[in-house]
Amino acid sequence: MARFIFITGGVVSSLGKGLMAASLAALLQARGYKVRIRKFDPYLNVDPGTMSPYQHGEVYVTDDGAETDLDLGHYERFTGVAARQSDNVTSGRIYQGIIAKERRGDYLGATVQVIPHVTNAIKEFALAETDGLDFVLCEIGGTVGDIESLPFIEAIRQLRNDLGRDQTIFVHVTLVPYIAAAGELKTKPTQHSVKELTALGVQPDVLVCRCEHPLPEGERAKIAAFCNVRKEAVIPALDAKSIYEVPLQYHGEGLDFEVLRAFGITPSLAPDLRRWHDIVDRLTNPEGEVNIAVVGKYVGLQDAYKSLNEALVHGGIANRVKVNINWIDAELFEGGDADIATKLEPMDAILVPGAFGERGAQGKIEAIRFARERNVPYFGICFGMQMACVEAARNQAGIAGASSTEFGDTKEPIVGLITEWMGEEGIQKREAGGDLGGTMRLGAYDAKLAGNSHVSSIYGSKDISERHRHRYEVNVGYRDALERQGLVFSGMSPDGELPEIVERPDHPWFVGVQFHPELKSKPFDPHPLFASFIEAAMKQSRLV
Repeated sequence: MARFIFITGGVVSSLGKGLMAASLAALLQARGYKVRIRKFDPYLNVDPGTMSPYQHGEVYVTDDGAETDLDLGHYERFTGVAARQSDNVTSGRIYQGIIAKERRGDYLGATVQVIPHVTNAIKEFALAETDGLDFVLCEIGGTVGDIESLPFIEAIRQLRNDLGRDQTIFVHVTLVPYIAAAGELKTKPTQHSVKELTALGVQPDVLVCRCEHPLPEGERAKIAAFCNVRKEAVIPALDAKSIYEVPLQYHGEGLDFEVLRAFGITPSLAPDLRRWHDIVDRLTNPEGEVNIAVVGKYVGLQDAYKSLNEALVHGGIANRVKVNINWIDAELFEGGDADIATKLEPMDAILVPGAFGERGAQGKIEAIRFARERNVPYFGICFGMQMACVEAARNQAGIAGASSTEFGDTKEPIVGLITEWMGEEGIQKREAGGDLGGTMRLGAYDAKLAGNSHVSSIYGSKDISERHRHRYEVNVGYRDALERQGLVFSGMSPDGELPEIVERPDHPWFVGVQFHPELKSKPFDPHPLFASFIEAAMKQSRLV
């Protein structure tokens, strides 16, 4: 039977619970255990799919089409275990299911309450699909003391009683702030956070203490005494230069050993951390650097492009170079050619990522035109592929009115709303005026690549599967007009109806993809498109 590790956070948000969970899972994997990580989100949205990136960061999409929290991206990148719909649940989804049951009469007239109905639903989620696993790590979103998280804290308290102490432990992530005026680290916030958690019936077994300065033994002992844990189970967590150093740091502080000890397990062998040492070595000792321009819409918050950021880093790891990412607001390029040249001439490659809406679209088109005309490596993802097609139609094919129906009515819909497509469950249909949540082409879809294409040589295959998240598609009716201008449709859906990849054979590196390859990239297994893109940037900068 799987053992459960419940992870909570206190004092402030953004302490890195997700990164800690991913690192701990990677360390347990390195010891030979099978792991899975789950995220409980207390907010009332059913999923983050309709939330602004500035509110929530990126939406991470799984193979089975779930729109999930960005922490699931960390989980996949650190473990290589593909996330599923069942690995992320929100209060909104829990309540949606309970209310649907109540309306059907499933509760037989009983009064529906937080306890036991909500807590039982949370427990069912935690326990589902855990056969064959050694450890299930469950991260509780938010901060202890939040009203929204109380049902989840109560649920994990009950699970400790249901499963027993030998099957469950609690890890609490907290803050030990440094007060510069006093020149001291202060343990009181951690003490209060643990007191709050204990008052809810949950006593931490391991404390992970985020701090800017090394945690002295005296403060470590003080935290242990006041928080009722062993001193060795107080784990310092200092900032790292790279997130990929974090598993090694936590191992050095004994996190994985203390977690196993809390379960009564004495490890017989040291973990195999060779691949993490190799990743850190490649990041620490690069053999050059490249400059990549990311011309986007949400550049004010880099978490909006979290997986993209990491995939570019992975491309650098594959080529042993440092990747300098320059985040550029696309709207800056809507004022004239001088702005474009100033910003983009120093760049070794240009990337236009996914987005929704018209704002910044013209600036992205101008950036794409610059890349095409100046022979600068270009990578267009989702919206970036669509705008590459619009740019070719307007500036090469003479279709002055070329546009996307996402921006309004147009006589030349190079990009149009997708209302019907073939999925694994048969024909999927959507209405233009329907709900926004969960109504896109979501999750993994197959594509067929042209045998003589650049992308087929990059993938080393003619058959691929990639994750999608979009409502609009490039109109295949314009294929001939665009291919006459050198923009080749080199990847199509298996039925030949939906364009998946476009490329320019006469360009050093020009690829647009309708899917999101960044979602499947990992530091120890960089996505081939990103590895090839960074290699092209190296050639542009004359590193190779």
